Amino acid sequence: MVFRFDSMARATFALLTALLCVGGELIVLGLDYLGIATVLMMTIEMAIMAVFMIMFMMNPAGLMPMTMIHNKRGAAVICALSFALLVVGILLAPWPRRQGRAPADPTMDLGMSLMGPQMLTMLTLGMALFATIVATVVLATRRGRYDRFGDGLQDAPPADPVRGGLGR
Repeated sequence: MVFRFDSMARATFALLTALLCVGGELIVLGLDYLGIATVLMMTIEMAIMAVFMIMFMMNPAGLMPMTMIHNKRGAAVICALSFALLVVGILLAPWPRRQGRAPADPTMDLGMSLMGPQMLTMLTLGMALFATIVATVVLATRRGRYDRFGDGLQDAPPADPVRGGLGR
């Protein structure tokens, strides 16, 4: 679905839908922690990506037809070869046998092995990274579309020193 849409925003929300389905599958499999973490992370990530695309992409709403697929024949060959290689790897790999007994709560054990005592560190790091992203965008953007075209986006186009768009 992602490659069938004309707009990046629609493709983003299609990708979000696919990732929400993955989170739902994890929850159905009994891995509540991973499922909820996947849903939360992917929702926030896709929302941030949609905001960035609407701010900076030239065609976020798909008003002009575009394609997200380049070199269709080459991509199809690479995908088929990759799929065949992965299938061969799955069939020929010596899979290990389970040793010992399964833990009583695999979700708890997985969460502790992933985060352990570093949960506060990871939360703080996540907030610091998000603040860095926002600060970088604010500092990198001297002016936005509302500064150029007014609050209603109906002012005359300004005389930009560097032309943008396809006719550059």
